[in-house]
Amino acid sequence: MNQNSATEVLRYTAFSADPQGGNPAGVVLDASGLDGAAMLAVAAELGYSESAFLTGRYEPDGADSRTDAGSPAGRGYTIRYFSPKAEVPFCGHATVATALALAERDGPGELVFSTLAGPVPVTVVREGGELRATLTSVEPHVTEIAPDDLAEALAALDWPAADLAPALPPRIAYAGARHLVLAAATRERLADLSYDFTRLETLMHRLDLTTLQLVWRAAPDVFHVRDPFPVGGVVEDPATGAAAAAFGAYLRAEGLAPDSAVVTLHQGEDMGRPGTLTVELRAGDPRVRVSGTGTRIDA
Repeated sequence: MNQNSATEVLRYTAFSADPQGGNPAGVVLDASGLDGAAMLAVAAELGYSESAFLTGRYEPDGADSRTDAGSPAGRGYTIRYFSPKAEVPFCGHATVATALALAERDGPGELVFSTLAGPVPVTVVREGGELRATLTSVEPHVTEIAPDDLAEALAALDWPAADLAPALPPRIAYAGARHLVLAAATRERLADLSYDFTRLETLMHRLDLTTLQLVWRAAPDVFHVRDPFPVGGVVEDPATGAAAAAFGAYLRAEGLAPDSAVVTLHQGEDMGRPGTLTVELRAGDPRVRVSGTGTRIDA
């Protein structure tokens, strides 16, 4: 790379074991010498929807940093995320990619990433010949969207209101970043995505949205999803861990999933980069777990 040529930038895809599937991310395991402008330059030159930068080590502490093993992880890292256009507070697929890169270097185990949204514990295990990472979101919340804002989002998408699924109401969901959840009534509606990039970007900046989480329910616990991401400078994100976590919170808040549930999201199929995200809800824990595989991409 031309920018910061001394910086080692790894390339991983998350939520697929196939380098041609899932969502690619840049990963810099030692970004201690980079400022925000340099990180943005690396992310912009790389061109992926997001890249992750580890800026230092720390000792995780506190209940929100506790992993599924019940204790603070032994490896804590501060992390920052950049799209080609801006810094974002949290990115799920780049978190998974970074955790897998660390596991390949140091071995599987428990990690905690200190993000702008809060601490995010991650567990990496080896299943057969594959590594699998599970992140635990910050505490989520779900709010309604104003009718005028919903109308503007549908206009930017060129989606008639009649094409929405009545059983899944539009909401704004947060689990580290804000996402507008819109449910299509048919798979054909979801597949036909051609939107006004500038108009949707303007609305998303005003509402502080990271992506739109467009979904179609194939079964009670299986969804197909797509995520427009104009605020990041790309038309669509192939596999979106932060939106998956927010969607899990949405399902719980709207009574669309039981207190304990495992939901499968298929994303990227319409882009030719299929990936699978597993969303887990646990009774008594408001946080959402998102897991998936990944692999390194040859430069």
